[in-house]
Amino acid sequence: MHRRLLIAAISAAALNVSLPAGAQDFPARPITLIVPWSAGGGSDATARIVAGGLERELGQPVNVVNRTGGNGVVGHQAIASARPDGYTIGLVTAEINMLHRLGLTQLTYEAYRPVGLVNTDPAAIHVGADSPYGTAKDLLEAIRSGQTVRFSGSGQGSIWHLAMAGLLVRADVPGTAAVWVPSQGAAPALQELASSGVDVVVSSLPEAQAMTEAGRVKTIGLMAAERSPKGPDIPTLAESAGVDWTVASSWRGIVLPAGAPDDVAERLGTALKTVYDSAEYQDFMKGRGFGTVWADADGMSAFMKDKETQFAEVMTAAGLVSN
Repeated sequence: MHRRLLIAAISAAALNVSLPAGAQDFPARPITLIVPWSAGGGSDATARIVAGGLERELGQPVNVVNRTGGNGVVGHQAIASARPDGYTIGLVTAEINMLHRLGLTQLTYEAYRPVGLVNTDPAAIHVGADSPYGTAKDLLEAIRSGQTVRFSGSGQGSIWHLAMAGLLVRADVPGTAAVWVPSQGAAPALQELASSGVDVVVSSLPEAQAMTEAGRVKTIGLMAAERSPKGPDIPTLAESAGVDWTVASSWRGIVLPAGAPDDVAERLGTALKTVYDSAEYQDFMKGRGFGTVWADADGMSAFMKDKETQFAEVMTAAGLVSN
């Protein structure tokens, strides 16, 4: 009798272990949230406010792990390569639509199962407080006239580099007419701008907020379809220069590795939407000046697919595609 009971118990335990994560009470242990960028930046800050909210919704710790390197390749690959059981999730960014075209990896957005899009911020054009460029039109006319204009904002082949390249393409200006000066991010690039080390910085409005409030930098154009509530006096490119270029924006979303179970993805999606709608998340993002936008799993998938097509066109035209 004892032997039969022991065999039955072992069989039941084995059956439970063999069940996929989604068939059990998910989550039953802590979750890891991988961020492909360093601690202290905008992606890290967004991930940590999301992690805190998910902990409350899911009843398990959500530990943020920064996996940096390779212009985002290391962290994005770590998310894609994780076991698709729901216990490793990730924050992906706009660079996932660019890295493979730069020849840095074969990884694409299709390596993930989207959970939800939680943030997007359009690119803006910043110049020094005493810059001769009062508008985006002034800037483009200077470039067309043959003046050497030095842009910066982040690394070579980053989303802000693409923003500059797309601006030139859509304005029918040769991509070689301006110079891109790589930097470690928007913050050091803006410091260079304030000290006249470069002429223009492309970044989001929130990244330049401290410098503009200090009067060291001014923003002359927004690469968006309409003006931002964060800068209602800043004209769009269409308004100031007649250029239709709204593709380049930083964005952040939560994903699972491809192949994750449906019920796990749905559980995470429901929890993430609750976090997104919370006053804590909305107030945090507003306080930091970050834009908030929601798209569910299907919406985020369509969003990334659309960006893939748009980026292919502009990166090819700008000569940013690695052969």
